[in-house]
Amino acid sequence: MTLLSERPSVERSSTAQRSTTQRSTVPETRLSAALVAISHGTNSADGQAAIAALVAAVALARPELGVTSGFVDVQQPDVATSLGALRPDCAGVVVPLLLSAGYHVHVDLHRETRAHDRVTTVSRALGPDDRLIDVLEHRLHAAGFAAGPDQEIVLAAAGSSDKRAVEDCRRVGALLEQRLGVRVTVGFLSAAAPRLACAVTGARLRSGRVTVSTYLMAPGFFFDLARTQSAGAELVTPPLLLPEETAPVPLVDLVIDRYLEAKEQAGLF
Repeated sequence: MTLLSERPSVERSSTAQRSTTQRSTVPETRLSAALVAISHGTNSADGQAAIAALVAAVALARPELGVTSGFVDVQQPDVATSLGALRPDCAGVVVPLLLSAGYHVHVDLHRETRAHDRVTTVSRALGPDDRLIDVLEHRLHAAGFAAGPDQEIVLAAAGSSDKRAVEDCRRVGALLEQRLGVRVTVGFLSAAAPRLACAVTGARLRSGRVTVSTYLMAPGFFFDLARTQSAGAELVTPPLLLPEETAPVPLVDLVIDRYLEAKEQAGLF
């Protein structure tokens, strides 16, 4: 496991398939390219602070990337405003701070970038990736989880009507199971089945001890819902990001890698 306080000397490749990226215009010459970190947006002050800390950590790690941020929904600035604030001679590499590639990645972000009069590309979502497993494992151990017989983990994911996003979450569950050697099932908070409450009930019937591993970026509506639907579990871990903590190094590196990968695929070097 990569320690959250340590930056690995050799970056690991993702276990997921490579993303499709999209350019509004093909550049004829090399352009500087800003990293535009786009999150979902939330009304939760804790969630807002946690996401802002991740963006700040990415900017601190790579100040030359001109890191800026925006939101798909709820908060401002929106994607168009974030892209519009870049220098005229600067391309935009949009990195979704989203754990799986559902409607927001496949539709919203590509529509927004196509409509903008700027060279842009969109990276793939953050997950699946081994570095997310690092953070999930850290959260589990910090909460008191210890692998043993007669245990089961339920991975609590937001859910999506997009089958590709659902499969991304199931892949993360499989990676976590492989890492820990403990059965992992996936429960969803919306749109997909099984719902988290049903998954926890099923795990409770099969196993003597149930832990809910929260696969959400930050505190907010879905984390509150996850805690409500986790009745019967002995442990519920916090989200990947917390407002009172420095952003985990694996997540910072993952955001930067998504940027570099998309930039290369778009020919912006």
